[in-house]
Amino acid sequence: MVELSPFAHRIQLISGLVAALAVLAILIVSPGIDSKTHSTLDKIKQRGYLNVLTLNSATTYYQDIDGPNGFEYHLATWFAESIGVKARFVTVPSFSDIYPELLFGSGDIAAAGLSRGESSFSRSVAYGPRYYQVSNQVLYRKFKADRPRKVSNLRGGSLKVISGTAHVKLLHGLLEQYPDLNWVEVDDIAAEELIEQVDAGDVDYILADSHEIALQRRYFPELRVAFELGEPRQLRWAFNYSDDDSLATAIDNFFAEIEKDGRLEQLVHRHYSHVEKFNYSDIRTFTRRIKTHLPRYETLFRQAADEVGIDWRLLASIGYQESLWNERAKSPTGVRGLMMLTLNTAKQMKVKNRLDAAQSIRGGSKYIARVHKRVPTHIPEPDRTWFALAAYNVGFGHVEDARIITESRGGDPNRWIDLKENLPLLARKKWYKKTKYGYARGWEPVKYVENIRQYYEYLIGFETRALREASDIKPKQEVAPLAPSL
Repeated sequence: MVELSPFAHRIQLISGLVAALAVLAILIVSPGIDSKTHSTLDKIKQRGYLNVLTLNSATTYYQDIDGPNGFEYHLATWFAESIGVKARFVTVPSFSDIYPELLFGSGDIAAAGLSRGESSFSRSVAYGPRYYQVSNQVLYRKFKADRPRKVSNLRGGSLKVISGTAHVKLLHGLLEQYPDLNWVEVDDIAAEELIEQVDAGDVDYILADSHEIALQRRYFPELRVAFELGEPRQLRWAFNYSDDDSLATAIDNFFAEIEKDGRLEQLVHRHYSHVEKFNYSDIRTFTRRIKTHLPRYETLFRQAADEVGIDWRLLASIGYQESLWNERAKSPTGVRGLMMLTLNTAKQMKVKNRLDAAQSIRGGSKYIARVHKRVPTHIPEPDRTWFALAAYNVGFGHVEDARIITESRGGDPNRWIDLKENLPLLARKKWYKKTKYGYARGWEPVKYVENIRQYYEYLIGFETRALREASDIKPKQEVAPLAPSL
């Protein structure tokens, strides 16, 4: 279950204080009640769900193509299962709202990339065991400015940080040594947006967590880490401090268990180990693989194309984007095979072995055809195909959200050229908080579609040149691409 958490219920809490005190008095004087049955953990179990405060972001909780995802989502879901309840995720508007909501609102635990010492309510907040280490990194854009190698080099440039975070406290600690150090604190914004601002040249530097930067840098190849500030931080869950240690004990036992059985290491590997290795292949690699890899799969792509009615070269381009035409490809996130199918998609398409090239290509082709049919028929081609590819990557619901945003901003929701300008807004709180499906890495489907378009058009040109060389066909008889460059 997911709920947004406004602070309007504060007044209700205050108005009910008298009644709560009356109930408390009854409990204290009632000799027949065993206080052990009213521990924090027992109350959660009796309720049937655990309230998890979190953020809507790439490193915490978000809606993926197959449903809820995120490092904190999986971690908290496991913990809830371990104590016999369901996890109920409550997304707060901004980082600075987490601790007030935990102390005065509805949260049982806060799972949002927190660390000791960053809260002004330190005496009222307790923390669980560490589960991941991050460093504080300064990010800049190559060619926009010379690489800053120390704090003094940041003077004269614009620096942004998210308010309420450990980064703000770290910068304040540097003021005595660097009194002219200036920065801007922003509230209603996520780390992903700050990173995008650096790439766009809107800000010179940002200070953010290493895992947040690592997840996004693969989409912005010109960004660089300048240096690290302070000591590495240990991420932990937070909860209300209490003499009743039932919840604290349960959290301690849970983390000890998943560290011992390897689940914690596996989760870290799934979400973060691959990001530093990721990069898009350039056209020279693509050309080489057309000659070395494509011939063994071309017949399979053609057969699948005949079955689903989609150009085989487009299917081949999807396959290249997904796996570089590697039928044994495996991702830390759980997708497999040449078309990199999730387990859920493979089951839907009746693919028994995702590492079998024929099954993978047939299953992936059937799935993209199914997604294509869901795109409204009044959207003309080739845009309808680009919409389908975006939905294949990020989920149909998120594409529909982006279409609504596009229309609200005066664009045409039926044109890819307009939609691709608005898909990235799904990663901005100002926009995704108004949508049905919430946060999404909206820039990713844009890059995904544009890459496939490039590969597809290149494949058409490559095939046309090969035919011309073989039969001396004149240039005017070239096959036209499905979609011209927009």
